[in-house]
Amino acid sequence: MLAPSVPAQTTATRSRLNTLPLAIGLFCLLWSFAFVAGKIGVTDCPPLILLTARFSLAGILILGFFALRGEAWQLGWREAAMFAVLGIANNALYLGLGYTGLKYISAGLGGLIVSANPVFTAALAALFLGEALTWRKIAGLLLGIAGVALIVWHRMSIGTDSPHGILFTLASLASIVAGTILFKVFAPKGSLWIGNGIQNLAAGIVLAPFALAFADVHEIVPSARLVGAFAFLVLGGSILAYVLWFHLLKVCGATAASAYHFLMPPLGMLFAWIVLGEHVAFQDLLGIVPVALGIYLVTRPAAAASVQAKRS
Repeated sequence: MLAPSVPAQTTATRSRLNTLPLAIGLFCLLWSFAFVAGKIGVTDCPPLILLTARFSLAGILILGFFALRGEAWQLGWREAAMFAVLGIANNALYLGLGYTGLKYISAGLGGLIVSANPVFTAALAALFLGEALTWRKIAGLLLGIAGVALIVWHRMSIGTDSPHGILFTLASLASIVAGTILFKVFAPKGSLWIGNGIQNLAAGIVLAPFALAFADVHEIVPSARLVGAFAFLVLGGSILAYVLWFHLLKVCGATAASAYHFLMPPLGMLFAWIVLGEHVAFQDLLGIVPVALGIYLVTRPAAAASVQAKRS
């Protein structure tokens, strides 16, 4: 009875490997373009109102879809509570702070700062997940910080981006790093789709009081571009991109999955240039080099070890 299962397992493994590049590519495109859509959104709508509506609608759509299909809940209260906490870190805090920052900085810079996620995740993974912090990872961490600092300094020196917005975006970066570590520590079981619905709904509920207290609905400027950006953020960002993100965390691990954020700066700047006409300076491109090298140093040992483990 055991022999037939070996080819089946091999086929399943090959199937996952064949679909993994597609999942990675789609995730990177959706995540990087979300900075452009977010910049459009916060231009015509207060960030807290935009995010409260986005998260609430995404949560209702996901959970409502599975309820209409009559599928079982599949999650215990412990897992549901874990996903709710993750929703506060990965959605409410990460994007609440990030979108507030986007009011004052460019979409390209916002994407670049958040792309430093891998180096900080690697450092915290060494502390909380037991991943080795080698000299390569330490060097990569320093290079990543240097690259981001170079671009931030350049943008501030020429006055194109506000220090106020940069601080909000750095806090946003801290939130997504914390959320990544929490996901690996909690390791909640159950459907990622339903878990994502809980995260979105929890984030919408948490942000709603702040939106009511600090945002003004009269500042909303109805437009076709706002509707388009909002539709993408709900369907492509909150629903599909986040499911892909948590899938990559499960399949690849915290350090390796976070490394794909390196692709966000060039993609984000490209989309911002095409859609928003944002200027890309030589110093911006130069700053990507140490970030790229840093993330390579951080993730290569983990990836090599993972491949070796699979072969053995």
